[in-house]
Amino acid sequence: MVPYMVLMYADPAATEAMTAEERAEVFRGNDRLHEDLAGTGEMLNGAGLPLPRDATAIRLRRDGTTTADGPLTGATEQLTASYLVDCATPERALEIAGRV
Repeated sequence: MVPYMVLMYADPAATEAMTAEERAEVFRGNDRLHEDLAGTGEMLNGAGLPLPRDATAIRLRRDGTTTADGPLTGATEQLTASYLVDCATPERALEIAGRV
């Protein structure tokens, strides 16, 4: 088995434009994926991230600490979730990524 990091990106404006039911369906899909991967033993860790307006990026630099709104500030798409999975093959990791 080999660990893989599967990342989910989305346009925050598109996410905020979704209806409550559309967002709930995304959450249900992620919940099903978590359950499936926990059942196979492939899920090592996974979590969603808040919308950029609800997040703060903290960067430690030689000249001090800086903060900015949201993760990956300035990008069109934002990291919204990550999954650390342990898979037998790269093809299986791609299969999992297809569900994200």
